[in-house]
Parts: sequence; structure tokens; C-alpha cells
Amino acid sequence: MNVERDRLHRALNPKTVVVVGDKGPNYQWLSNMSEFTGQLYSVQLDEKEIPGIEEKGIQNFKGLMEVPGDVDLVVCAVPRQVTPFIVADAVKKGVGGVAMFTSGFVETGEELGAQLQEKIVGLAREGGLPLVGPNCMGVYNRRLGVKFTNNQEQGEGGEISVISQSGTHGIGITIGAQNLGLAVTRTISIGNAAVLNEADYLEYLRDDPDTSVIVMYLEGVRDGRRFAKLLREVTRVKPVIIWRGGRTKAGAKAAASHTASLASDDAIWDALLRQAGAISADSLEEALDALQCIVRLPRSSKRGLALIAMTGGQSVAITDQFEKGGFEVPELQQKSYDRLGEFFITIGGSFRNPFDAASTIGRETDNLQKILDILADDANIEGVALEMQARDFDQGTERVDGQVKLVQQYRERTGQPVVCLMPEGSPGQMGPEVVTAARYYVAKQGVPVFPSFARGAQALGRAVRYWQWRDETGT
Repeated sequence: MNVERDRLHRALNPKTVVVVGDKGPNYQWLSNMSEFTGQLYSVQLDEKEIPGIEEKGIQNFKGLMEVPGDVDLVVCAVPRQVTPFIVADAVKKGVGGVAMFTSGFVETGEELGAQLQEKIVGLAREGGLPLVGPNCMGVYNRRLGVKFTNNQEQGEGGEISVISQSGTHGIGITIGAQNLGLAVTRTISIGNAAVLNEADYLEYLRDDPDTSVIVMYLEGVRDGRRFAKLLREVTRVKPVIIWRGGRTKAGAKAAASHTASLASDDAIWDALLRQAGAISADSLEEALDALQCIVRLPRSSKRGLALIAMTGGQSVAITDQFEKGGFEVPELQQKSYDRLGEFFITIGGSFRNPFDAASTIGRETDNLQKILDILADDANIEGVALEMQARDFDQGTERVDGQVKLVQQYRERTGQPVVCLMPEGSPGQMGPEVVTAARYYVAKQGVPVFPSFARGAQALGRAVRYWQWRDETGT
């Protein structure tokens, strides 16, 4: 790591934050810090801006050196020509670190931008100053209320950490996870990664006791050899989901102008992730889908699934997608068929696996409980994928609550993974808005749920492959 870990720790877990250069009328950065649990100060020279800052109850100073006591994090939002002065003062004051929102550096391709970045990097490295960015959104810490957007939650809990070269995608991963009931403990938007790169942050999170799962959005890597070595170390103890941008020629060109990242060859990149045991994703949705399965499901590398669909056509569709995802759909034991035959409504349905179960399950959960109890006792079954209906969800949550409870009980009894599928447009489903609301409701109860059979199969497949890799490496 290019700086001392203890100093970076101060910056990522600050007790005192100073925002330099915030402007009204919204005062974006100071407003984002409204729930910060520590001491918040402002540095602003513009006399027109100071009254608005003081109206928010925040003490303003004319310079960083005037701020009393130790400063752990400086949020820098000044014009790029001013940034060398801010970094120099931060070094002089012994600040923990600087998160530099300011852009206009090497990513522009301009000589002036490159010169300014070289200047601030030289100052930071000489002073041992952790510089997050530049051209980034900075640092989010859930427990402390350090935010770069108001939508980020403040509170206890969370085991997921995010590293993102894109501020927008850092926000997207954080808020997307929150919407699914998955608490992100910290997000680091790294931008140009001029002093600290993705490997430095990965190394920090490797040893972070508050992090058990890592999600990364990367457009390229600065030090491929070191990153590969670290990634192999981290994935042996913590799952790492990597969404890579800039795969296409046009995307790589966009990445260069976005964060000055150099995209690597697809074959090299894919081989790196595969050998390191990282979980690859190609979109925000894929990253969040995999995250649900990794966080919410028991560790399992098994592939024999029971598939429960609501119609005959859906039973074919669900089987196609899960077999494409690398899963098996085994026959049940004869004793299971004997028990199912006692109550299963076979007119227009089937219980061979996959199940065509709508007529049997109906509007009640009693028969679903019977099915799950039988599957729990069947040695051929190693997990379940269940098509769940949002029928009558707009009238109340009782039906969905009953299904969720049964899924949770099955998971606790067997230690097996269970994923729920709630596609729009299938028979018995409500309109799109109701189905979407029902999905988020189910997810927040701790049950992975997906809008299509394909996404559920792919997400569970990613998790299973990761745990299989861990089993094979003995970790």
C-alpha cells in the first residue's frame, strides 16, 4: 500500500470531516453529511456562501489550517486549479485523507489536467496522504453517516463493502442493495485512483472486520500483477463480485475519458477472475442478483434442485433456464412420490420434478408446506427454486408472508439454498407495479427473489460456482 493503513483507516472511518468549497443554495456535501455522527466543519472563502453554511449550524473557516484539532477526512470540491493548495495544507496539517470530488484531470486528455494531477499526486505521496480520487464521489460509511448522496442509509449493521471507479455505479450498487434489504457498510468511489488504486482498497477490505462480502465496479486496473495476487488472497476468505465496464471498444474508449482507465483484453480479464475465484458480473442487475445469493443463502456447491412452477409451460421454462445455469433436475425418491400422491391435484398438473403446482397450492400455503416437507426429506434434492405469485398482494401481504415463512423454515431445516422467482406476466400474477413491490417486499424478508427464471438461475449459478471453487481450494 502506498500509504500507512492506519492513516487510510482514519479517512474511511472519520471522527472529524471538513468540506472544502461547498456552494449553495443546496450545499450538496454539507447536506449529505447531515447525519454524520462526528464533528463537521466547512472551509469556504466566498463571503456570499458563508451565511448559508452558518445557517445550517456548521462552523466555517477561511482555511484548512484554521480548523481546530485533528481532521480525519477532507472532502474537496474546489476548482481544479485550487486543488494543489488544498492538498498541501492537508499534508501540513496531518489530515487522515482527502476525498477529491474535483474533476478535470488526466481523464480530460488535456495537458493542464495532467499537470495538475501530477502535482497533487506528488504532494500526496511525499506527505504520505491518502488521496481518494480525484474525480470521484468519495467515501460512504453507513455506521458514521458519512455520505456522498442523501439516499445512502445511516445506521448499524451491514457486511457489504463496495469499491467503484464510477461514482454513479457506486451509488447504484449501494442504493440497489439497500432496496433489497442488504445493508452496505461502506462504499469507496475511487475515480482516477491516482494515489491509491483498486488493489490498495482491496487490501484494506481484506482485513476489515466489518466487511464479509466485496462488490467492485472496475473499468481497468493500475497494477495488474499486484491486483491478481491480492484478489486470489481475498476470495479465499471473502466473496468478491466484480462488475467490469469497458468491455467493448466503444466502452473502453468511454472508460478512458471517464476515469483514465486502460481496459484489458477480455480473455485475460476472464482468465484472471476465473483463476482467482472472483464472481464476474456484466451489469448492475447481475451484480445485485449474485449479491443476494451470496449474502442470503447457505454455502452450497450442490446442483440437484427441485423446481416448483405454477403451470405446465412455466415448468418447462424454469427447467430450461436452470439446466442452462448448470443445475440438475433429479427424479425424487419413490417414497416422496408416494407421499405427494396422497394430496397432489394431478389434473392439469405434475409432481415429477419440475412441479406444475398451481392447482395444488392454490390460494393457501398448506399444500406448499407439505411439498417442502417432502422435499426436505428427499436425499436427491439439494436446493429449491420456487415460482412465487404476488396474487392479491395489493390487498395485503398475508399470502406472500405465508410463502416466505415456509421458505425460511425449509432453509433453516435443511441448510439448502432456496431462490424465489416472481416473473411479470405469468398466470395468476398481478400487474407489473404490484409484482415489483412484492419482489422488494420478499427480498427485505431475507429471501433472494428474481424477476425471471433466467436471472434466478444465473445468480444461483454464480454463487454455487464460487462455493465450489472454495471447496476445491480447501478454503
